Amino acid sequence: MPSFLWNGPDDSTVTLILAHGAGAPMDSPFLEKFARGLADRGIRVARFEFPYMHARREEGRGGPPDRTPVLLDAWRAAYAAVEADSAGRVAIGGKSLGGRMASMIADEVGAAGLVCLGYPFHPPGQPTKLRTAHLETLRTPTLIVQGTRDPFGTPEDVAGYALSPAIRIEWLESGEHSWKPLARSGRTEAQNMEQGIEAVAGFLTQACGLG
Repeated sequence: MPSFLWNGPDDSTVTLILAHGAGAPMDSPFLEKFARGLADRGIRVARFEFPYMHARREEGRGGPPDRTPVLLDAWRAAYAAVEADSAGRVAIGGKSLGGRMASMIADEVGAAGLVCLGYPFHPPGQPTKLRTAHLETLRTPTLIVQGTRDPFGTPEDVAGYALSPAIRIEWLESGEHSWKPLARSGRTEAQNMEQGIEAVAGFLTQACGLG
């Protein structure tokens, strides 16, 4: 049974399960700000960690992310646990790796929606090594929130992909993989975070049939 960090009202009609990225845990500053922002808008958020990250926390050791089958099984377990404990509909998503893994089980588990916070369309510097094949046929309503400077996928990159019509992308001006903009852009990190939170809150309200 996964351990969760919870934010938001227990009786919310929408619960979003979030997984972390490859290198930062579920209580990273990015996910803390994001989860609290959604909670302030009445959305219940459950964060969990993959086995490798839990081991890092418990044992103080490093190590690479688990293999894909392990990550997907962790996602299935997290979804089953939260769905059994939720008053309303359940959406899934996460930061980078966490969102990518969520996208691979979204249709399978019947999630109400999918939210990817910086999707790793390809490794930095390897634009032909795409991680998009399953996104071409995705049926789950999906929102990807992506910085325009993200080395894992820029607007120019993404324009050439054959993505499912179920997918919508919210672009954050000058944002990198964690949405931080260049100082000269005139944008602030707080503004991009606020835009991302607002976009996800609106999307979840609509995807879960509450709008």
